[in-house]
Amino acid sequence: MTYFKLSLRNARRQARDYLVYFVTMVLAAALIFAFNALAVSGEVRTLAARSENLSLMIVLASLAVVCVFGWLAVYSTRFMLSRRSRELGIYLLSGLTGRQVARLFFLENLAVGAAALILGAGLGGLLYQVMRAVVMAMFAQPYHFALELSLPALGRTALYFALIYLFALGRSRRRIRKMRIYDLIYFERQNEGAVLQKGKMRRLVFGASLVLGAAGTCLLMRWNLYIALAGAFCAILALFGFFISFASGVPAFFDRRPARKYRGQNLLIFRSLTAKLASMGVLMAVLSVIFTATLISEGSSSVLYGIMRGRTAEAACFDLYIGIEGEEQDPGPYLAYIGENIPVEQEWLYAVYLSGSRRIQEYLGDMYYNYSYDSDPVLRWSDYAALRALAGYPAAESPGPGEALIHCMTYVEEPLRNYQGTLLVGQTALAPGGIYTEHLSQSYGTVNGRGYILVVPDEAADGLPVHHMAYAAQTARPVTAEQYEALSGLAGAERDRQEDPSGSVFVLSKAYEEAEVAAQALMGCFPLYYLALALMMTAVTILTIQQLGETERFRRQFVLLRKLGMDRREMARTLGRQFALFYTLPAVPAVLIAGFFIVHLAMMPEPGVMVGWNHPAVIVMISLGAFFLIYAVYILLAYTSLKRNVLPDHDLK
Repeated sequence: MTYFKLSLRNARRQARDYLVYFVTMVLAAALIFAFNALAVSGEVRTLAARSENLSLMIVLASLAVVCVFGWLAVYSTRFMLSRRSRELGIYLLSGLTGRQVARLFFLENLAVGAAALILGAGLGGLLYQVMRAVVMAMFAQPYHFALELSLPALGRTALYFALIYLFALGRSRRRIRKMRIYDLIYFERQNEGAVLQKGKMRRLVFGASLVLGAAGTCLLMRWNLYIALAGAFCAILALFGFFISFASGVPAFFDRRPARKYRGQNLLIFRSLTAKLASMGVLMAVLSVIFTATLISEGSSSVLYGIMRGRTAEAACFDLYIGIEGEEQDPGPYLAYIGENIPVEQEWLYAVYLSGSRRIQEYLGDMYYNYSYDSDPVLRWSDYAALRALAGYPAAESPGPGEALIHCMTYVEEPLRNYQGTLLVGQTALAPGGIYTEHLSQSYGTVNGRGYILVVPDEAADGLPVHHMAYAAQTARPVTAEQYEALSGLAGAERDRQEDPSGSVFVLSKAYEEAEVAAQALMGCFPLYYLALALMMTAVTILTIQQLGETERFRRQFVLLRKLGMDRREMARTLGRQFALFYTLPAVPAVLIAGFFIVHLAMMPEPGVMVGWNHPAVIVMISLGAFFLIYAVYILLAYTSLKRNVLPDHDLK
């Protein structure tokens, strides 16, 4: 049989035996192709014109992902080399030289990589269309399906895959050429071994790992780079200490509790688990670190996007808003420009007043972020009703005699409902009435109050000092970036014209704000999700091929158990428990560390931003849900394959 035929046959067998690894490399090629197609897409780069470093960020993320998948390829080829070492040793016994065996192994793995690249490029074209549709939706642009092959993206993907496989296979090729027949035949028996043998040291390391894990998690949540790095180092040490001591400590735990050891299938389950961990304790720690990084990357991306969306939703509830603060509150130049250049469907010009009292500010205390107002801000009822109609909200119930409404952001709704005092507006005392919480540009800048505003009968606002004039409009078409820049330029020119400029002019455009969010998400959130997915796929693939690599050992074990009288249902239950423990161990510490970190990160922005779908608890649930969804798919595939190949199909005579 020629080299080519033998290599091709072995490549087909390898792709079948390690299907999970092959599928993962196909998905890796698809991801790399799709993201690089985004980076070189003229359409996407035009939409994200303000993100000048978009291509650079995607290329850097792709390089990080290449390193991750490169490690997967290195580990997997070494693992497959160990599992096929006897076969390769037989090739040497049959007369092939070490150089020829190394070339054979190199060619068959290169064939697997080439097949993964070809299939991945085709799948990546479809994945690119999905990503392109998401990007167009983020920029509120129509999407039209157009299947195309990006040659620059294909070239980058081929280059990255060549680097991955040439590096991984180059190491294996050098190793095979240097190994003797004896080394190859017994290479599979090389294990990591239990690091800790003495019980006292084992208990000490286990306790220290728990303390380091708690300390590292707390330090990670400090907003100081050096402290956070120290926390990350402590967390990594904790994970290594935990798995090293856990692998050595389970037998000691059951030796002191013989009743538990022989209860049900505990002896079989935990003996198999500890045997596995004894040979890969350090690897399990590495995988747990990767899972932690996956969740942190995924959660941080969700938090970042949630912050941007939350701020934009509050700030840009009108198509166009202009707030003019200062002694010369003249909206004339802005209205003139709008009348000539921007088609308006509805508009409203109004004033935001100051009540002269700080009762609500003082009541809210630290919950209230006051950057602009010396006293509680006030709106006339007629202006408020017009703004609600402008924003498309249902009509509010007008305040009764001697009453004031409150419009606020959601984070202060509950304390304001519990407010028992009166509201002092000028010299008039008003009772608090209804509370409304729709978005009304109350988050930052010269807007409709900072977190809240009092809505009073028109006559109650007579004589109150004006804090700023404001203009809100709904336009026939989205305000373009050029129109937004022109209005902002008018604001700058107006400040330069004044001899003693005071106050500020604040311009908000819904279209501009949403485009800014989309551009920042494309540059920051997409690469983080990209990296998280690559890390997740790599770690769970390594776990899975480790389990599938034990197929023959499991088969012998369960054949023996069947002869001893264990029925097939009990064997399936035992195998399931072994699987559950094996896959749960590296995930639990990662979930604990990353979960606390994500919750803390999501609680850092100003109040009122992380609400609804952006609430910290929701973000954690979504992050964990996405994580365990991918995890479950790999577990199900591995368990189904192993159950089919391991458990006897009939009674043994």
